[in-house]
Amino acid sequence: MTPRIKALLDFTFDRRQDALRHDADWSRLLSRFVAEGTGDMARASAGLREMLRAEGESPAFLDGERIAFTRTVRQIPELHTESEMEARRAAGTAFGEKGVVFNITADFAPTIRDGLGARLEELGARLVKARAEGDREGVEFCENAMLSAEAVLELVEKYRAAAEKRGLAEIAETLSRVPRFGARTLHEALQSLRILHFAMWCEGEYHCGLGRLDQTLLPYYEADLSSGRLDDDGALELIEEFFIACNRDSDLYIGVQQGDNGQSVMLGGVTPDGAPAFNALSRLCLKACGELKLVDPKINLRVGRDTPREIYRLGTELTAKGLGFPQYANDDVVIPALERWGYAPEDARNYTVAACWEFIIPGCGMDIDNIDAVSFPGSLDAALRGLVRDGRPPKGDAASQDARPPLTYEGVESAFLAEVQRRADALVAKYRHVEILPGPFVSILSDGCIGRARDISAGAKYNNFGIHGTGIPVAVDSLAAVRELVFEKKAVSLAGLVGLLDTDFAGRPDILAAAKAAPKMGNADPRVDEIAKRAIDFWGHAFDGRRNDRGGIFRPGTGSAMYYVWHAREIPASPDGRLSGHPFPANWAPSLDVPVKGPVSVIRSFTEPDLGLVCNGGPLTIEIHDSAFAMADGVDKVADLVRFFVMRGGHQLQINAIDRATLKDAQEHPERHRHLIVRVWGWSGYFVELDREFQDQIIRRVELAAS
Repeated sequence: MTPRIKALLDFTFDRRQDALRHDADWSRLLSRFVAEGTGDMARASAGLREMLRAEGESPAFLDGERIAFTRTVRQIPELHTESEMEARRAAGTAFGEKGVVFNITADFAPTIRDGLGARLEELGARLVKARAEGDREGVEFCENAMLSAEAVLELVEKYRAAAEKRGLAEIAETLSRVPRFGARTLHEALQSLRILHFAMWCEGEYHCGLGRLDQTLLPYYEADLSSGRLDDDGALELIEEFFIACNRDSDLYIGVQQGDNGQSVMLGGVTPDGAPAFNALSRLCLKACGELKLVDPKINLRVGRDTPREIYRLGTELTAKGLGFPQYANDDVVIPALERWGYAPEDARNYTVAACWEFIIPGCGMDIDNIDAVSFPGSLDAALRGLVRDGRPPKGDAASQDARPPLTYEGVESAFLAEVQRRADALVAKYRHVEILPGPFVSILSDGCIGRARDISAGAKYNNFGIHGTGIPVAVDSLAAVRELVFEKKAVSLAGLVGLLDTDFAGRPDILAAAKAAPKMGNADPRVDEIAKRAIDFWGHAFDGRRNDRGGIFRPGTGSAMYYVWHAREIPASPDGRLSGHPFPANWAPSLDVPVKGPVSVIRSFTEPDLGLVCNGGPLTIEIHDSAFAMADGVDKVADLVRFFVMRGGHQLQINAIDRATLKDAQEHPERHRHLIVRVWGWSGYFVELDREFQDQIIRRVELAAS
């Protein structure tokens, strides 16, 4: 790391850039929108223009930087009042989260290559055609997209002039070129990407991924090397500066917690035509992350059975540094799964992640990958209570007793799956009409929008909805406990067990102990893993034949996002011995109260099901004590563990390397551990900045790993 990069790193980590910021009051703008009845498209364009004009963003430069653009306004304009949004919901419209375009990855490459000026020319020509055809919607889109692009270029010119005035000749020269014109060098490409990504956030999009960075930037890197303009050390310095810039404004971005901002990068895998994609630039990106040790960008690494072992090792070296990434995605599972869901082969091979771990195609995916979730433990709780309430005859009714077959474990499992299906069906109905608020600027960076003269909010090539499956291992473990305690050992009746759940097993420590001792996922125990296989198979087909009103399908997954905390609050204790208030595991991972034999047994259990059926995403999350890397062959062993997961048919994997003592000390003395990074549910964050609830959940995960 050069002294220049170190100085920028320290400045950014200490958040000294906050001194450059000011607050903005956009209430008058919103009041004007309401009073004038301004349409959604015009609001989006006007909001971006106001954000980037004199009352909003102003040029700011950090000492020594070569890649400019730093947020100077803390708030972006609100474009709709809550009462306006509620009125739409009351009329039957559903929205994903805030209703805007989010959790997508734009296709930055064409605009970096051609320049934003080329997109403006295309929009101008398309506007002429839309007017000639009497296409009012097309005219509205083209006009507002042009206004948005021009506003971005106006801010760039303002930056250029300010840089020139301050004697920052290199920055001024770079901004005279990009993003209006196509980039020629790696430096220009990175500056162009910084501006385009910056503008998306200012327009109101959030959880905006950076996509396949090693593919987007490769032509410029290779051209620089071949011309002698740059060597690998110079390229690394530029990449590190860009990565630092990703952290400069991230505390202003929307997220459940600091760090949950969706700035993900995908490396490696294969190209759209199927050739190996890992390259020298991929290596530099991994090296940059290892030197900087920042939470952004989050690195994802595509691998497969043919991936050289050395690449697994490079990824594991990052894990050893305690970054919580890379997150691995298995091409051998993901690509065929996407193709089965209707993605074209070349698009499936070009997948990235939307924000945390949901798979999406850059530029042509308007999938809402986390629109909602089904609670599997909640489904089981409802099913058990229904059986106790309705499934058995009244006590003493002999005639009724004779008329009904005795309840079996198979009946319990069937009732559970029926409840999962009922909840899946309810979500299909809930999202029968979904609207997305326009994003004319991000549409410029999206495939086909200009040609169709339609905003990406109106739909793209792919418009699928992703549904999380929360707490699947808790439900599976609970089913195993019901089978053992109620039907095999007859230690308690079903009604008695359900009653105990409401009291945290009060008065029956023997039943609680037996519930905890029942078979659990994570120990390669076929008695419970077979239940998981049936549950995943059912979940993978729960939305078969269902389509949303945007023409897309519903994609089930094993992810949880933040629902692993939220859904756990909705039910009491569960039959596996989990007590009331205790969170579910994040994503696809052993329950928090389960002692496991080790990571190999966890991988064996969690790769038994056919995970290709549930490829909306949702990584297996494993905690490894950081002492594993103290051994000389520690990196090699963990790299082999990752490869074992891939060879077993796992879909996604993320690994935390940390120890309980460090985490506990960080809770007591946060000032000592400002740099401590942990993996949360699909992103990495600074441990000391997390809410206590999330900190405690991570500590319990680590305690399990250390047991």
